Amino acid sequence: MRDKTFGVNPMRGLFGTLLLTILISGCATNPVTGKSELTFVSESEEISIGSRQYLPAQQSQGGTYDVDPELTRYVTEVGKRLATVSDRALPYEFVVINDSTPNAWALPGGKIAINRGLLMQLENEAELAAVLGHEIVHAAARHGARAMERAMLLQGAVMLTALGSKDSEYSNYIVGGASIGAQLISQRYGRQAELEADRYGMEYMAQAGYDPNAAVSLQEKFVALKDGQSPHWLEGLFASHPPSAERVQKNTEKSQEIRALQHKDWEVGQARYDHQLAYLESKKEAYQSFDQANTLLADKEIAVALNRIERAIRLESAEPRFLGLKADVLFQQKKYSNAISQYSDALKHDDAYYEYYLGRGLSHSKLGNRSKAKTDLEKSNSLLPTALATNELGNLALNEGDRASAKQYFGEVARTSGSLSEAARQSFVRLDLSDNPASYFRVQSQLREGQFFSAITNNSGLRVKSAVVQFNARINGEIRQASRRTGPLANGQTAGLYPGWALSETDLVDGINVRVLSVTL
Repeated sequence: MRDKTFGVNPMRGLFGTLLLTILISGCATNPVTGKSELTFVSESEEISIGSRQYLPAQQSQGGTYDVDPELTRYVTEVGKRLATVSDRALPYEFVVINDSTPNAWALPGGKIAINRGLLMQLENEAELAAVLGHEIVHAAARHGARAMERAMLLQGAVMLTALGSKDSEYSNYIVGGASIGAQLISQRYGRQAELEADRYGMEYMAQAGYDPNAAVSLQEKFVALKDGQSPHWLEGLFASHPPSAERVQKNTEKSQEIRALQHKDWEVGQARYDHQLAYLESKKEAYQSFDQANTLLADKEIAVALNRIERAIRLESAEPRFLGLKADVLFQQKKYSNAISQYSDALKHDDAYYEYYLGRGLSHSKLGNRSKAKTDLEKSNSLLPTALATNELGNLALNEGDRASAKQYFGEVARTSGSLSEAARQSFVRLDLSDNPASYFRVQSQLREGQFFSAITNNSGLRVKSAVVQFNARINGEIRQASRRTGPLANGQTAGLYPGWALSETDLVDGINVRVLSVTL
């Protein structure tokens, strides 16, 4: 009933495509490892999936770091240098994500990202090359595509992905097909995939002239941080790329092998890296204050958090994430006009991040500015469709009398999880009960002491004031009709109704139909 009630799940389309592809797919040689593999997703579809998911994946991780555009150009330069020597020609792209969590990820088709938090932990350009080379192999060797194939075949769907929420009462989730990308970048790679990404990534480093020993020092650092149980790392790179002593050993052996066969003036790039990271390094305290503010807000320490945010803004006035977080606090304090002004300031610095439109749209809605709210929420969903924005668009559509759009919005949110999902489900059912009341009631009919009788059970999940039930039948060639009204029915409660038809074994009864025609809530 859920699939029928809440529409077609966009995940099922991709699942169906994969199943259809199985029928026409076969073995192919992996361009990196040279192994023969059964493939379900063609290269063109792999590239298409990565391209479609790249923007929402960036949005879900914090958006791009644009305060220092030279840093992204630098990362792209290093990435392209490695991509040129890779075993697979893909449309590689590289971005810096505006998040302090040390992390890096790759989507199918060569779409790669590295967090500014990880850049701050690296020592030199060769270590950056080790990270990017590793991610390039994940894309080139189809590790992400293979994981997607396994997930879709085993689960039939991709897990919904939770986001931070403007309203702590609700959990905010990515809705629709955009959750595929978020799931892909948070998946945990297996031991074989990680070893392959290390090994071939080091070969790419060497071909590009970088010292392969940097992959050893990088992995040693990761293992030490893991052993120290650093929370920041555990929720970032370690969640999807688990380090191990085995990887350190394998990297050491590979580096020794490469350096024994190739005699080069290996590049480390210390000076270049220090130069390119200088601006971000100079703003370290600002981002630390920002991170502290987020932690304090989670602990409901709003006043102290606001002080940390103000300090971050003083140290780096060009960072829109700081302005956006201040706007979030104003929203929580129900200072909606001030929040709108602050979100607008953030958008002047970055007009391509969903959270600012989402917060401003919710603020406009709170003030009754429905047209402006709708515009902002639709823009937010165009960047990253979320449960909060979609649910509020449903409320706005309902206020405008657009029941069809409201049902569509509420149906999308109902497929997520959490208390917002349940509220949306109830909103959807309230609307759909008028259009399809029979779908929410179970009807069981029988004879009781010679009288036709129907038991009507409310399965809507809501309490109803009454339901009108229509009875139709042909009895001894005569068409008979009757209608009866139930009293109040709680969810799961049953009402017994008699249409007033006395029947005997000799009566010829044909085509009895009993259905709920309308409901009053």
